[in-house]
Amino acid sequence: MSNSPRSSARRSRLAGTALVIASTLAAAGCSNLGVKPWERDLLADPDMQLTVSAVDAGLDDHIYFSKEASSGGRGFGGGGCGCN
Repeated sequence: MSNSPRSSARRSRLAGTALVIASTLAAAGCSNLGVKPWERDLLADPDMQLTVSAVDAGLDDHIYFSKEASSGGRGFGGGGCGCN
């Protein structure tokens, strides 16, 4: 292969075209995010909850409070001590 200006321009144009196609496909992949109204009933089912039992949630809160000396914020990983 020669490094002529014409072949360099062709490679540059081909790379630009590939970049445009890749970015278009990436943007199109995000076009269908979210929950449709008719799918919300499935997500509202008690079986889909992270903690179904209030007793289990209270026990988890108590353990978290006892270990971390903080209350609330159960949804985040790690704690105030810097450990994960």
